[in-house]
Amino acid sequence: MLQPKTFETERLILRPTNLEDAKLILELVNTPKWIEFIGDRGVKNIDDAEAYIKNKITPQLERLGYGNYTIIVKSDGSKVGSCGLYDREGLDGIDIGFALLPTYEKKGYAFEGTNKLKEAAFGEFGLTEISAIVVEKNKTSQNLLSKMGLSFEKNIVLPNSAEEVMLYKMFSKET
Repeated sequence: MLQPKTFETERLILRPTNLEDAKLILELVNTPKWIEFIGDRGVKNIDDAEAYIKNKITPQLERLGYGNYTIIVKSDGSKVGSCGLYDREGLDGIDIGFALLPTYEKKGYAFEGTNKLKEAAFGEFGLTEISAIVVEKNKTSQNLLSKMGLSFEKNIVLPNSAEEVMLYKMFSKET
């Protein structure tokens, strides 16, 4: 089992998500934007959130040493969302993603946290490329991915889905 690292930026702590974050996960996956842009995960109570962490988040963290991170604001300890590097079925390579609670949007937290994980992906985890998927109607996330240096590659359909999503990619400077 690999021990996942915690990362820091100027304003944020990115800590591997654990059972202490069940309340955040419950709230986050039930926000209107999560449901619209990512999909309903069927997490309806705190027990569901704990099971989601145990069954979906923890196994990848233990297997790869990276995965989903809880975004915490240093100044007051608020848990504001999550970002991560995901080994997603149907994608070649690792997917980078992010989501914030509505109160904390438009403060630069998504870019700051996710950009730090992008740097770790290439610098610490030895990845040579990262991908991201986004639905066409989510222009805010498309803009953030472009700001981070990812480029639109093509539209794809993931396994067990009928919806087409936009695939973005970025390669490390060493490749």
